[in-house]
Amino acid sequence: MITRLTLLFVAALSLSSAFAEPKKLLVVTVTTGFRHSSIETAEKVLAELGAKSGAFTVDYVHQPEGQPKNPGKPPVKGEKDTDESFAKKQEAYSAALADFNAANKVWNDKIAAYMAEHMALDKIKGYDGFVFANTTGDLLLPDRDGFIKLIEDGKAFIAMHSGSDTYHPFRGYIDMLGGEFETHKSQVEIQPVVHDPAHPITKSVPVGWKVFDEIYIIKSFDKSKVHGLLGLNSHPNFAQLSDEDKKKEEDLKRTYYPVSWCKEFGAGRVYYNSLGHREDVWDPTWKEGTKDRKNSPEIAETYQEMILAGIKWALKLEEGISTPGNIP
Repeated sequence: MITRLTLLFVAALSLSSAFAEPKKLLVVTVTTGFRHSSIETAEKVLAELGAKSGAFTVDYVHQPEGQPKNPGKPPVKGEKDTDESFAKKQEAYSAALADFNAANKVWNDKIAAYMAEHMALDKIKGYDGFVFANTTGDLLLPDRDGFIKLIEDGKAFIAMHSGSDTYHPFRGYIDMLGGEFETHKSQVEIQPVVHDPAHPITKSVPVGWKVFDEIYIIKSFDKSKVHGLLGLNSHPNFAQLSDEDKKKEEDLKRTYYPVSWCKEFGAGRVYYNSLGHREDVWDPTWKEGTKDRKNSPEIAETYQEMILAGIKWALKLEEGISTPGNIP
C-alpha cells in the first residue's frame, strides 16, 4: 500500500512539473556605451528559446531612442595632411566632441528616468531571473545594490558578451558576475577548452568545436571562485599581436583566458558567456549563404543550446555539479 501511494505521489509530482508555469525572465538590452548590432538578434533568439522550450517567458527593458553617436577617437595626422588641414580636422573633432558631451548628458538623464520607471525593485522583484544581453556602460539602475541583493537572495542572472563591459565602477556588479571586460583585438576563430563536458551547459558542445567571434580579454577574474565552462590557454590573438604587445603579454605571465563560466552567488546563480558579438553566433539563419556569415548554422545552434541550458541552470530548472575551482 505504501509503495502504491509513493508511486502515485511521484506520478502526481511529475504531472504537476510537466504543467508548471514557465519562469519569468526580464531581458535588459540598454546600453550607455557601445551598442552592438547583434542586440536585436539576441532579443529575437531569447524569445524563441523561451517559447520553444516552454521553460521561460521574456519581457524586455529595451533601449530608448535617441542615443547620441560618439565621435570616436581624435584625428591622427596623416602623410597628406598639412598643418592647416590637420588643424581643421582637430577643430571639427573638438566641436563634435563638445556636441556629443552635451547630448550625452541629456541622454543619461533620460536613461536614469527610464530605468527608474522600468527597473524599480518593486516592479522587477516578481521576475525569476534577469538577462543582460550585450549591455554596456553604467545602466543607471535606480537601486543597484538592491538589484545585486535580488540575485544573492535567489534570482538568476545571465549575461552575454558585453554584459561584462557593464558597470565597471560598481564593484558589486563585477564581483557578482565574476570578471569584467578589459580589451579585445580583431575577430578570430578559437577552439575553446571545454572544462566540464558533463555540465548541462556544455554537454552539447561537440569535440573540437570552433567559433569565429570577437574574443574578450577578461580581468578581475579569479578562477578559484567560478566553475569554468569554456576557456583558452593562450591569448586568442597572440599571432596577430605586435612584438611590443607580445612582450606585454609575456610580462603579464597570463596563461589563461576565460570565455564562459557559471557560479553560485548566495542563494542565486550566475551564468556568463563572453561569446555573442556577431549575429551569426546567435542565429543559424542570419544572412545564410552569404559571405557575411563566418559561422555555420551548426555553430550557432550549439551556442543557442549553451545559452538555453545556462538559463535553465541559473533558474534551477537544470542541475549540474558547479563547484568552483575546476579550471587547472
